[in-house]
Amino acid sequence: MTSRRIRLARVAASAGWRSILFVVLLPLRSPAVSAVEPRFFFSGDGFIALQHAHFDERLAVRYRDVDGRYDPEALARIERFFRSRDDGQSGEVSLRLIELIDFVEDRYRPRRIVLISGYRSLELNQQLRASGARVADASLHREGLAADLQLDGVDLKRVWAGLRDLRVGGVGYYRQQAFLHLDTGRPRFWEPQTSRVKEKLSAGNARVFARTDFDRYRALDGALLRLHGVTALPLRIARHARFGARTVTLEPLGDDVTLTDGCYVFDQPVAAYRFRIAAAPSTAHSPAPSSEKGVGEIPQPIRVFTCAPRVAATPPEIESNPVELLLERRRREQMGDNE
Repeated sequence: MTSRRIRLARVAASAGWRSILFVVLLPLRSPAVSAVEPRFFFSGDGFIALQHAHFDERLAVRYRDVDGRYDPEALARIERFFRSRDDGQSGEVSLRLIELIDFVEDRYRPRRIVLISGYRSLELNQQLRASGARVADASLHREGLAADLQLDGVDLKRVWAGLRDLRVGGVGYYRQQAFLHLDTGRPRFWEPQTSRVKEKLSAGNARVFARTDFDRYRALDGALLRLHGVTALPLRIARHARFGARTVTLEPLGDDVTLTDGCYVFDQPVAAYRFRIAAAPSTAHSPAPSSEKGVGEIPQPIRVFTCAPRVAATPPEIESNPVELLLERRRREQMGDNE
């Protein structure tokens, strides 16, 4: 057995994803968005306006320009606005979450959006749990993937039902408190009586999942992938993953990992379980084997594999969000035009 130190900086049901693809092609209120292809399936016009429930602050910021470029200063303002409410600690806020909130804002047009809870520090999360609040031990607020939002002037239950049907991620409806929980984790939905937050459902890596930095790419090579919901170590990740019929290589970003027999081993907690994807050039123009006909016709997840021995409830396979390669889609469209 050899070991060395590494130093390197299921798609949802078809009908559901047909609905998603239809939604993202709808015109949004700003014509500027149509200048480029959205990088996320659920995205808005690049401008969000929020009010904070705990700080006397308002935020109105354009974080993405007409050419699809993100403004680092605007994103820093958003991160600051989302800070942990009691201790003021800031943490990374997922760009996917920002775009999802923007999508909700543009689709449902609430009179006002109030942020009740954004990023949540470990200390605040533990404090809330100790006080008896309905707070998950491995809350996605701690990873900057979740927000609790008050949407004024709209039927909150209708919004909840609509987002649930679109399978945007996690959507919780809290009628008495008049807010929605929104996150970019696995598609799921709940109300307070069905939330099961006291059961520690994420313990032992039972709900670990992966997310890429975007949904759409010109090519997969260089894309970033991050694991979320890691609650038990050691975690062993196979060096090679799958995207449809294609094998891709994962390269960890960080030093605190070893490579042993083709598997990356994380035996100590790290700030982020991130990987760069190294992908071979696409061969989508070549005829697919009969067993793989249709591969690539709809967005597909990247399938990450774990290695034995697996601790606790670690699954053998971890899926990312569905990913679409734009060049392959356009190639298919051109082939269709020529038929």
